[in-house]
Amino acid sequence: MANAGLQLLGFILAFLGWIGAIASTAMPQWKTHSHAGDNIVTAQSIYEGLWMSCVSQSTGQIQCKVFDSLLNLHSTLQATRALMVIGILLGLIAIFVATIGMKCMKCLEDDEVQKMRMAVIGGVIFLISGLAVLVATAWYGHRIVQEFYDPMTPVNARYEFGPALFTGWAAACFCLLGGALLCCSCPRKTTSYPTPRPYPKPAPSSGKDYV
Repeated sequence: MANAGLQLLGFILAFLGWIGAIASTAMPQWKTHSHAGDNIVTAQSIYEGLWMSCVSQSTGQIQCKVFDSLLNLHSTLQATRALMVIGILLGLIAIFVATIGMKCMKCLEDDEVQKMRMAVIGGVIFLISGLAVLVATAWYGHRIVQEFYDPMTPVNARYEFGPALFTGWAAACFCLLGGALLCCSCPRKTTSYPTPRPYPKPAPSSGKDYV
């Protein structure tokens, strides 16, 4: 049987990863304006997220503009949005499924094997959720690197990794690690050998002597 403490640790890590994925999706600092250059104005900071772009002045004033058109956005941004939302929804499903399979819960306590299978299924869904978040953040980060080192990109239009991107990477790692720990609850077969057949019992003696 799986260790209940290891199972609980996996659920907590995966749940923290799911919270981190939500925070990363909502944060507007997916990429921040790079200050590498001689003519860069440092009085304001420009950053962009999945849903809006913001400008922060040195005085503390922040102005944000929500992306109006969905079809006018870059394909990488659209794919990142979709993958992050899919990862969050899968994480929500995984939470409900894994909760049923937790040893500390009363659900399905009469069928221990089925209960452990529910925990494994929740772990697998957490793994898929973590992969979706990891692919989304890695794809977005790859695009930032490409644009930064592109010689056709002006110096004052280059961006670097933002805090939301690092939050997404950490969330993906937590979901993957937590899902892997939950998958350790896989039920084991008691034996791999066929059950032996009982030998036939000898017939009882009739008690008569034959000459």
